[in-house]
Amino acid sequence: MDATVQESQLARTRRARRVDRMLAERYPDARCELDFRNPLELLIATVLSAQTTDVRVNATTPEVFDRWPDAAAMAGADLRDLEDVLHPVGFYRAKAQSVVGIGAALVERFGGQVPRRLEDLVTLPGVGRKTANVVLGNAFGVPGITVDTHVQRLALRLGYTTSEDPVVIEADLGALLEKREWTMASHRLIFHGRRTCFARRPACGACPVAALCPSAGIGETDPERAAAMLKG
Repeated sequence: MDATVQESQLARTRRARRVDRMLAERYPDARCELDFRNPLELLIATVLSAQTTDVRVNATTPEVFDRWPDAAAMAGADLRDLEDVLHPVGFYRAKAQSVVGIGAALVERFGGQVPRRLEDLVTLPGVGRKTANVVLGNAFGVPGITVDTHVQRLALRLGYTTSEDPVVIEADLGALLEKREWTMASHRLIFHGRRTCFARRPACGACPVAALCPSAGIGETDPERAAAMLKG
């Protein structure tokens, strides 16, 4: 695709939706890769996932949820004990404060339950729009666009946005994609970012949407070498 050609909003919308369909074929198992059994567990796991991997979070949360299974237990957790458990996920002191603060806020303001509205979720300690949209989309079935580092990178590379502001990117993607696809489209972009469109050197030669990508060619273009780079 010639990046020098000015693209209309209609053309960009059609391209974005075609890309999403192609990514759905490439990643039929796209999903939230955090382990959870209920909205509270997903909320806490998402907060803990900042600046670390989902694999590390998933290895840590079973003990967290076993020892502090509900909002009241989290609110009353001993910080030192919680910090010890959270040590493997990094930034454990700040994250422990967030977990206790979230538990207290849920008990005090929401009857111990995770709220179903974005405007309520973002009032919780350590919870921003990204985390709120993860919870809404995956725990409550409310469509939401999750702008993590992968979605931010791919939105720029694919020419969906010119901004690095997550709130602007969320709005730009929301204008291009069908609302009912927001949650799954986010998962597909995240899968693609983790498995093919890497930050340092994307595997362009093995990318299913290279023909529709203004940034195609910035990475490895040889099909065999690109295929060897793929993950997952």
